[in-house]
This record gives sequence, C-alpha cells and structure tokens, in this order.
Amino acid sequence: MTDPTGDFDLQDFLPYLLNQAAEATSRGFQAAYRDRYGFTRTQWRVLANLGKFGAMTARDICAISHIEKTKVSRAVAALEQAGMLARAQSPTDGRAELLSLTDRGRVVFADLGRLALAFDRQLRALLGEADAGQLVALLRRLAEAAPPGEAAGD
Repeated sequence: MTDPTGDFDLQDFLPYLLNQAAEATSRGFQAAYRDRYGFTRTQWRVLANLGKFGAMTARDICAISHIEKTKVSRAVAALEQAGMLARAQSPTDGRAELLSLTDRGRVVFADLGRLALAFDRQLRALLGEADAGQLVALLRRLAEAAPPGEAAGD
C-alpha cells in the first residue's frame, strides 16, 4: 500500500516534535509538584500564573496559559480547598472573581520556583548555553507567530 501523504513523516513533523519535547520536559518537572504537594499539572500552572502575574480572573488564566475553562475551575477549587488561593469579587466586574495566592500559596510558589529554576538549569546544561539560547529564541518566535485559537487540552 502506498503512502497517500507522499513524504510525510510524523516523526519529522515540527508540531509533533514540539509536543513530544514539551511532554517529556513537563513530565520531568511533574515529579517536583506532584510528589511535594500533590498538584496536578493544571494546579501547578494556575499557581505559577498567579505567582508570576498576581491577582487575576480564571478567564485571564485560561487566556494566558491556554487551558480549558473547566480544568482551570477544578484546579482553582482544589487550590482554594488546600488554602493556596483566595477569591475576591472584582471591583470592576461584579460577575468576576479575582483569584490571588494566599500566604501559604506564595510560600509554595517560591519553593516550586526554586525547583523550577534548578530543573531549567539542568535542561540548559543538557543543550549547552548556545543551543539553549537559540531554542528559547525560536520557541518565542513560534509562540508569537501562532494564530490565536481555542485553549488546548491539558
């Protein structure tokens, strides 16, 4: 049977390679937040966004991190239950809630931030300084050029 796609090779398809690299590196760091705090990937990403950008709505988190609304809602509920974040009514939109880290959430964010920096240093050492810098530049270029779309699955 002949290949109807011609020379297409999934293993050379750039989106496939990017996804494989993202999954491999994400799984590598997953042990840090899962084993230490029992977080899911989405919980870590919500915590990280609030730690980096400060108070924001769940909608803002969805837009920044490309996570589906239902997954963010579940993560927010779990983080609130764990005492990591608090909700407050938005002063500008009565229908929206502003989410922010509690003192405990900020401590956990700082702890995981230290672990994330160490993990990042390991990845950069694996690639070498020049290749790591080039990869960062290329990934930023791709991210900026990507057309807007719906939130990706997580």
